[in-house]
Amino acid sequence: MNEEGIEKKQKERIFFHMDGDAFFVGVEIAKNPKLKGLPVVTGEERGIVSALSYEAKALGITRGMPVFRLKKEFPNVIILAGDYKSYAEYSSRMFEIVRRYADDVEEYSIDECFADLTGLDSTLYMSYLQIAQRIKKEVNSELGLSVSVGLAPTKVLAKVASKWVKPDGLTEIRKENAPNFLSKTPIEKIWGLGLQTSTFLKIKKVFTALDFINKDLSWVKRNLSAPYETIWYELRGIRIMSINPELKIIYSSIQKTRSFHPSTNEKNFLFSELSKHIEDACRKARHYHLVPKKISFFLKTTNFKFITFSQKILIPANSPEDYISLAYVWLKNLEKTKTLYRTTGVTLHDLAYDTFTQADLFGHGEKIDKLKIIHKQIDKLENKLGKRFVHLGSSHKSLSREMLGTEPDEIDRNLLFL
Repeated sequence: MNEEGIEKKQKERIFFHMDGDAFFVGVEIAKNPKLKGLPVVTGEERGIVSALSYEAKALGITRGMPVFRLKKEFPNVIILAGDYKSYAEYSSRMFEIVRRYADDVEEYSIDECFADLTGLDSTLYMSYLQIAQRIKKEVNSELGLSVSVGLAPTKVLAKVASKWVKPDGLTEIRKENAPNFLSKTPIEKIWGLGLQTSTFLKIKKVFTALDFINKDLSWVKRNLSAPYETIWYELRGIRIMSINPELKIIYSSIQKTRSFHPSTNEKNFLFSELSKHIEDACRKARHYHLVPKKISFFLKTTNFKFITFSQKILIPANSPEDYISLAYVWLKNLEKTKTLYRTTGVTLHDLAYDTFTQADLFGHGEKIDKLKIIHKQIDKLENKLGKRFVHLGSSHKSLSREMLGTEPDEIDRNLLFL
């Protein structure tokens, strides 16, 4: 369908996009207001800067900067370990404030969401701008967080609007004034356009979002794939995308990872770390009735190099025992060196519904069925008494070691967006 046909079929809608300002650090400041106005970063537990305040950014600090370098070059900067449990709690409370006003809310990431406000101006007896102002005010007064908000007739334009003024911004883009904003928006800043596509567009003399929408649809179809047609329409104020209020419950993969201090090459500890990750990943897979067709392990060195291993699974299961044996053999066969490791990780790939156990000639399917029954009872027990109330002995060394901060994999809440 052409542009004119799409416009005739749809009525004007108003989309709201809210984006937390330096969210992780914002939560730390909300917990400890004495940090306000100071250069603060999080990521001590990972050894690299994962989030930073605007004051830290002004000093020239960037995400990914090694903490050892930060301490040497910026001794006055406050360095905190990440508290992902608090970040998840504040995220949930922030989105609940939006739901006071809108039924259709899409949690896009831990610190941002979309909402469809269409028609709420007459229901709430407020303009859309006033609704957005009320949400911003309540997030700030109740949670102590600063957020930036955008209003627009499409999701892509709403995302442009929320980024327009940061921090603590509120910007409304209407279809008639959108070109004014798009002429000042670099093409690489548009949601959904990756580095490779942006580079390609620049070669084609498309430097701004306005340059992009000034191209004919036939040009877009000839040079780009279908998803970019959607972005082209949305930037023109023509709605293609809708709000998806459903939390994701199907995963293409599940990853569990953790960084630790001090770094080590002690194989017993590294094995225990992998064992814990496997237990946690399998627990989550069981919760969603999924099994993996492939598993991979990794170690990350202090120099940020990865040592990896992966294997396809002939008889998929969501019990950890066989996978832990696989990790043990892999680590045992690793060449012994003086290399120190700072992170371990496990990923379950190519997840499918656990609808049957494939038969085999060696009785392995029967073993899987028995383990499934055992872990079902363990899951029931842990639902009552708490996570890791029961755990395998191979995971004990990792669980007993005190860690800095809390990693994302420790949170049961779905943090796909981290």
